[in-house]
Amino acid sequence: MRRVAPTTTPGKSEIPLRSRIFADLTPLRFSPDYRRLWCGNTISWMGQQMTALAVSLQVYSLTHSTFAVGLVGLCSLVPLVVFGLYGGAIADTVDRRKLGLYSAAGATAMSLTLAGAALAGYHRVWLLYTVVAFQAVCFAMNSPARSSMIPRLLPAEQLPAANALNSLTSNLGLMGGPMLGGVIVGLWGYQAAYLIDVVAFSGSLYAMWRLPSMRPEGEGPRRRASVLDGLRFLATRPNLRMTFFSDLAAMVLAQPRALFPAVAVLWFGGDAKTVGLLVAAPAVGAVLGGLFSGWLGGIRRHGLAILIAVAAWGAAIASFGLSRQLWLGLFFLAVAGCADTVSMVFRSTMLQAATPDAMRGRLQGVFIVVVAGGPRLGDFLAGSTADLTSPATAVIGGGLACVLVVTGLGLGRRAFARYDARDPQP
Repeated sequence: MRRVAPTTTPGKSEIPLRSRIFADLTPLRFSPDYRRLWCGNTISWMGQQMTALAVSLQVYSLTHSTFAVGLVGLCSLVPLVVFGLYGGAIADTVDRRKLGLYSAAGATAMSLTLAGAALAGYHRVWLLYTVVAFQAVCFAMNSPARSSMIPRLLPAEQLPAANALNSLTSNLGLMGGPMLGGVIVGLWGYQAAYLIDVVAFSGSLYAMWRLPSMRPEGEGPRRRASVLDGLRFLATRPNLRMTFFSDLAAMVLAQPRALFPAVAVLWFGGDAKTVGLLVAAPAVGAVLGGLFSGWLGGIRRHGLAILIAVAAWGAAIASFGLSRQLWLGLFFLAVAGCADTVSMVFRSTMLQAATPDAMRGRLQGVFIVVVAGGPRLGDFLAGSTADLTSPATAVIGGGLACVLVVTGLGLGRRAFARYDARDPQP
């Protein structure tokens, strides 16, 4: 495995103004392997989001049931939570390149199955549910392997820029994939969206195929990696634990998306189009946060940045709960999305830089579980609170609770706020 040579971090005055404002493209120029991995993931992620929308549309057309459409999310959530941890353990045992390649090939086969069934006129809901579940398994295996590779391809000082680029890919896919998928399904049918997804996966497969071998460092490749070992490691690393606690504070306590249909009508006198705007606003803010992320590379106090970003998320959500003008509500949701991008960049960077390579897969598996499960718990909490009180109480109270909890976390673990990227201590 080619080692990344350490580089000298340039002073702020030496960094071009463009790189201090717009997304820093240095990782794409520095590492051809990372560039291929990022480009391949960007293309394939867009295709996956097209497929996700196409599956939901097809399930509804077959059942005319919103409950049946909701089960699509459940079919993906359970495998993500279960196999996220297991996939991380596997990523710490085998060649991560091969794991990424095989899991991407499996996801490609699932999209090909959807396309083949649609072309053959075999429209069965059980098949769609089954394929979605297996797609989630492939993603849960692929994501820890892919994320664990990045610190092996780039020097530590480029990790914030790389994670900002990864965030940009994710949010652009979440925005553009469903829109493009809706157009394609409307023009040429479900099979067209599924076939395009199959072709899009070729970018990810090619990037994985070109990578060098990526066996975990530190221990022999034949060792048995335990999920429990990863959790025990996390239990003894307070700074890494704080990255998960802070994210849970935001996603569980201050996640208002389940209330968008209600608030669109009650607060703004809108309809389904208004709901669409509310759903899109955080993603727009997240994309803008990624596009203008060049300044993040100059920040060394990553723990403090996470605390501030999560508090900003909570404050923006509480402000959204107070707004009764649509443009103002959309603005606060966009601010929340931007803050979430900042938090994600530094949480991912800390997880990569402060974790030994032999443990990175398992910690990335825990990351998947938190990212997948936290918002779902937040949906349940927000919906329950709104039923018992009101949507305004749920949104404002959740935002303020997030600010209070993350402030308490910072005061309870002051060393987290002093975390310095130049000396990453887990």
